[in-house]
Amino acid sequence: METAANRVQILSEALPYIQKFRGRTVVIKYGGAAMKDSTLKDDVIRDIVFMACVGIHPVVVHGGGPEINTWLSKLNIEPQFKDGLRVTDAPTMDVVEMVLVGRVNKELVGLVNAAGGSAVGLCGKDGNMIMARPHAAEGVGFVGEVTLIEPKLV
Repeated sequence: METAANRVQILSEALPYIQKFRGRTVVIKYGGAAMKDSTLKDDVIRDIVFMACVGIHPVVVHGGGPEINTWLSKLNIEPQFKDGLRVTDAPTMDVVEMVLVGRVNKELVGLVNAAGGSAVGLCGKDGNMIMARPHAAEGVGFVGEVTLIEPKLV
Protein backbone atom coordinates (compact mmCIF):
# COMPACT_ATOMS: atom_id res chain seq x y z
CA MET A 1 0.00 0.00 0.00
CA GLU A 2 1.32 3.39 -1.00
CA THR A 3 1.57 5.84 1.88
CA ALA A 4 2.04 9.60 1.87
CA ALA A 5 5.64 9.05 2.96
CA ASN A 6 6.21 6.74 -0.04
CA ARG A 7 4.78 9.32 -2.42
CA VAL A 8 7.01 12.04 -0.98
CA GLN A 9 10.05 9.75 -1.32
CA ILE A 10 9.19 8.91 -4.94
CA LEU A 11 8.62 12.55 -5.87
CA SER A 12 11.83 13.67 -4.19
CA GLU A 13 13.75 11.02 -6.15
CA ALA A 14 12.01 12.10 -9.37
CA LEU A 15 12.69 15.83 -8.88
CA PRO A 16 16.17 15.88 -10.50
CA TYR A 17 14.78 14.10 -13.57
CA ILE A 18 11.80 16.43 -13.75
CA GLN A 19 14.15 19.40 -13.61
CA LYS A 20 16.48 17.89 -16.22
CA PHE A 21 13.75 17.00 -18.74
CA ARG A 22 11.24 19.83 -18.16
CA GLY A 23 10.48 21.47 -21.50
CA ARG A 24 12.03 18.61 -23.47
CA THR A 25 10.39 16.02 -25.68
CA VAL A 26 10.82 12.44 -24.48
CA VAL A 27 10.04 9.50 -26.76
CA ILE A 28 8.54 6.49 -24.98
CA LYS A 29 8.55 3.07 -26.68
CA TYR A 30 5.44 1.35 -25.32
CA GLY A 31 4.80 -2.31 -26.01
CA GLY A 32 5.03 -5.87 -24.78
CA ALA A 33 3.82 -6.81 -21.30
CA ALA A 34 3.06 -3.19 -20.44
CA MET A 35 0.28 -3.29 -23.04
CA LYS A 36 -1.20 -6.62 -21.92
CA ASP A 37 -1.30 -6.25 -18.13
CA SER A 38 -4.13 -3.83 -17.23
CA THR A 39 -2.51 -2.73 -13.95
CA LEU A 40 0.80 -2.04 -15.67
CA LYS A 41 -1.04 -0.25 -18.50
CA ASP A 42 -2.78 2.02 -15.97
CA ASP A 43 0.59 2.77 -14.32
CA VAL A 44 2.20 3.64 -17.67
CA ILE A 45 -0.67 5.93 -18.65
CA ARG A 46 -0.57 7.65 -15.24
CA ASP A 47 3.19 8.19 -15.62
CA ILE A 48 2.75 9.66 -19.11
CA VAL A 49 0.11 12.09 -17.83
CA PHE A 50 2.33 12.95 -14.86
CA MET A 51 5.24 13.73 -17.20
CA ALA A 52 3.06 16.13 -19.18
CA CYS A 53 1.80 17.76 -15.97
CA VAL A 54 5.35 18.59 -14.86
CA GLY A 55 6.34 20.09 -18.21
CA ILE A 56 7.86 17.12 -20.01
CA HIS A 57 6.50 16.50 -23.53
CA PRO A 58 5.97 12.74 -23.91
CA VAL A 59 5.65 11.20 -27.38
CA VAL A 60 4.52 7.58 -27.26
CA VAL A 61 5.54 5.18 -30.02
CA HIS A 62 3.60 1.97 -29.54
CA GLY A 63 3.56 -1.60 -30.70
CA GLY A 64 0.68 -4.00 -30.80
CA GLY A 65 1.95 -7.36 -32.05
CA PRO A 66 -0.28 -9.59 -29.91
CA GLU A 67 -3.43 -7.72 -30.95
CA ILE A 68 -2.31 -7.87 -34.60
CA ASN A 69 -1.96 -11.64 -34.26
CA THR A 70 -5.42 -11.89 -32.68
CA TRP A 71 -7.01 -10.02 -35.58
CA LEU A 72 -5.05 -11.96 -38.20
CA SER A 73 -6.39 -15.17 -36.64
CA LYS A 74 -9.96 -13.79 -36.61
CA LEU A 75 -9.58 -13.10 -40.34
CA ASN A 76 -8.01 -16.52 -41.04
CA ILE A 77 -4.65 -15.02 -41.98
CA GLU A 78 -1.70 -17.01 -40.66
CA PRO A 79 0.91 -14.74 -39.00
CA GLN A 80 4.35 -15.37 -40.50
CA PHE A 81 7.76 -14.34 -39.26
CA LYS A 82 11.19 -14.46 -40.87
CA ASP A 83 14.32 -13.76 -38.82
CA GLY A 84 12.21 -12.04 -36.15
CA LEU A 85 10.37 -9.81 -38.63
CA ARG A 86 6.66 -10.05 -39.36
CA VAL A 87 6.18 -10.99 -43.02
CA THR A 88 3.79 -8.30 -44.17
CA ASP A 89 1.98 -8.93 -47.44
CA ALA A 90 -0.88 -6.65 -48.56
CA PRO A 91 -3.67 -8.39 -46.56
CA THR A 92 -1.47 -8.47 -43.44
CA MET A 93 -0.59 -4.79 -43.91
CA ASP A 94 -4.28 -3.89 -43.99
CA VAL A 95 -4.78 -5.66 -40.65
CA VAL A 96 -1.62 -4.15 -39.12
CA GLU A 97 -2.74 -0.64 -40.04
CA MET A 98 -6.31 -1.26 -38.83
CA VAL A 99 -5.10 -2.59 -35.48
CA LEU A 100 -2.30 -0.10 -34.78
CA VAL A 101 -4.02 3.04 -36.04
CA GLY A 102 -7.68 2.20 -35.53
CA ARG A 103 -7.61 0.25 -32.29
CA VAL A 104 -4.38 0.41 -30.26
CA ASN A 105 -3.65 4.09 -30.97
CA LYS A 106 -7.20 5.20 -30.26
CA GLU A 107 -7.34 3.15 -27.06
CA LEU A 108 -4.15 4.81 -25.79
CA VAL A 109 -5.42 8.28 -26.71
CA GLY A 110 -8.65 7.56 -24.83
CA LEU A 111 -6.80 6.27 -21.76
CA VAL A 112 -4.49 9.30 -21.60
CA ASN A 113 -7.41 11.70 -22.03
CA ALA A 114 -9.50 9.85 -19.41
CA ALA A 115 -6.55 10.09 -16.98
CA GLY A 116 -6.51 13.88 -17.30
CA GLY A 117 -4.00 14.25 -20.10
CA SER A 118 -4.48 15.63 -23.59
CA ALA A 119 -3.48 13.18 -26.29
CA VAL A 120 -3.72 13.09 -30.07
CA GLY A 121 -3.08 9.95 -32.12
CA LEU A 122 -1.03 10.05 -35.31
CA CYS A 123 0.37 7.45 -37.66
CA GLY A 124 3.48 7.61 -39.79
CA LYS A 125 1.44 8.28 -42.94
CA ASP A 126 -0.03 11.46 -41.48
CA GLY A 127 1.74 14.38 -43.12
CA ASN A 128 4.43 11.97 -44.40
CA MET A 129 5.72 12.06 -40.83
CA ILE A 130 7.72 8.84 -41.24
CA MET A 131 9.39 7.77 -44.46
CA ALA A 132 10.92 4.34 -45.01
CA ARG A 133 12.70 2.20 -47.56
CA PRO A 134 12.14 -1.54 -48.05
CA HIS A 135 13.94 -3.67 -45.48
CA ALA A 136 17.15 -5.33 -46.67
CA ALA A 137 15.84 -8.79 -45.76
CA GLU A 138 14.19 -10.58 -48.65
CA GLY A 139 10.72 -12.05 -48.50
CA VAL A 140 9.30 -9.85 -45.73
CA GLY A 141 6.89 -7.83 -47.89
CA PHE A 142 6.10 -4.30 -46.77
CA VAL A 143 8.54 -4.29 -43.84
CA GLY A 144 10.72 -1.19 -44.00
CA GLU A 145 13.54 0.71 -42.38
CA VAL A 146 12.88 4.28 -41.31
CA THR A 147 14.83 6.81 -43.37
CA LEU A 148 13.27 10.08 -42.23
CA ILE A 149 11.13 11.39 -39.41
CA GLU A 150 9.47 14.75 -39.88
CA PRO A 151 8.72 15.97 -36.34
CA LYS A 152 6.71 19.11 -37.23
CA LEU A 153 3.35 17.40 -36.68
CA VAL A 154 4.45 16.10 -33.31
